[in-house]
Amino acid sequence: MTPLFEQVTIPPGHSWGLLWRELDAIPFIWHYHPQFELTLTVNARGQRYIGDHVGDFEPGDLVLLGPNLPHTWSASERIDSSQPMLAVVVWFSLEWLEQLAACFPELHGVRQLAARAGPALHFSPRTSARCAGQLLRLNALPVPQRLPLLLDVLLELAGDAGARPLASTAQAPLADGQQKRMAGVFDFMHAHFREEIALETLAQKAALSLGAFHRCFKRHAHCTPGDYLARLRIGRACQQLIESDLAIAVIAQEAGYRNLAHFNRQFRAARHVTPRAFRHQYRRGATGTT
Repeated sequence: MTPLFEQVTIPPGHSWGLLWRELDAIPFIWHYHPQFELTLTVNARGQRYIGDHVGDFEPGDLVLLGPNLPHTWSASERIDSSQPMLAVVVWFSLEWLEQLAACFPELHGVRQLAARAGPALHFSPRTSARCAGQLLRLNALPVPQRLPLLLDVLLELAGDAGARPLASTAQAPLADGQQKRMAGVFDFMHAHFREEIALETLAQKAALSLGAFHRCFKRHAHCTPGDYLARLRIGRACQQLIESDLAIAVIAQEAGYRNLAHFNRQFRAARHVTPRAFRHQYRRGATGTT
């Protein structure tokens, strides 16, 4: 489950990006990008995967993701079969927010919202409903009139005391040199998470000593390399439990676990349920095999 790097393009004459995406189904495309992302889903029901979070979403779901956090939504059920699913996606950079807050002290709350959004924030139903109406107006407005409406939305979100984080950790921004080093390390881990990876191999890829690598990794991922590898494996297992009928032993093996008992222990520690119970929870009673 290697996340794809998505190159977000902000059009000329714009300081932030808007994507209005109408679909018959929302495909599973695991990806990340350095921009913040605010996503509203309409007329769709399915699962969202954000960092190490897996959860159901309903129509009107509203989430703000921090930079470089792997994510995707996946859905095939339309509430109104005569209408397409709709994803309203807003992208903006940390620099954009900081410039706004520097010019307009009244927007300090929006800067605080960004600081909380690293692991992704899921907003309360009441706030989501209020903001959904505004976000659904964006596409029809002339470009200059979109910015004040977006700022209204962000200020509304900043005041939502019911917003809750989804992933267990954020992807902290690094200096340019460290960013390039760690990008190669994370790409390697995402491509080889099923294998046993020696710390020395990762340190070599980052061109750092073992001690320096360990400190750099923890600053970026807020966990050890071993913990991060376990999250990748459990995340892959969650996806397979939801989307396939494979036996749990096969899923464990495919996720990189050579011992089923060890997989069960790690899964229960991460998700607080057994793999079988997790499958039943998200498959709504579908029959799983072990």
